[in-house]
Amino acid sequence: MIIAQRLRTENRAEYLLYMWQVEDIVRLYGADIDRICQEYLSRFKVDENETAAMRQWYADICNMMHSEGRMEGGHLQVNETVLDGLSDLHRRLLAAPQFHAYRAHYEQVLPYIVELRAKHAGKHEGENDLNSELRPLFELLYGVMMLRMQQKPISDETARAARETADFLAILSQLWVKDRNAELEI
Repeated sequence: MIIAQRLRTENRAEYLLYMWQVEDIVRLYGADIDRICQEYLSRFKVDENETAAMRQWYADICNMMHSEGRMEGGHLQVNETVLDGLSDLHRRLLAAPQFHAYRAHYEQVLPYIVELRAKHAGKHEGENDLNSELRPLFELLYGVMMLRMQQKPISDETARAARETADFLAILSQLWVKDRNAELEI
């Protein structure tokens, strides 16, 4: 929760990846807030007020996951909205002639987008096509993050793709902050 609050305004890409991880944590504990508190949140050394706030935040996430039918998979609507916003900015940046550097970074990751879309054809059928370019990049980074947490090997090619993708999404996140603060003229 504390990390999410900071990332929500500072780095939209990292925020989204963090929230995907929170969804998986909630799934792991069966959206049982008592288990989440006893087995997960108890690891954090925070005062009583922060503990209560974290409990409420995770309880709200549990409730949203149940009400949106996301216990088996998929992402909460609030997280899809974050991806929608980044995708909208991404398209506007690509259409704006003054953002040559952004376009160049995009062209570096475009082969990964094409490859990942081909590998996962049909996986997101029926979902919002608005996010079809960025979603595979986030899925790549999330997958690599999970492999690292499990201490599983990552090929050099995948590691390179993840680095380039992370760099691209960091740039997009920086531009998102500027756009949100009305400092970006598109």
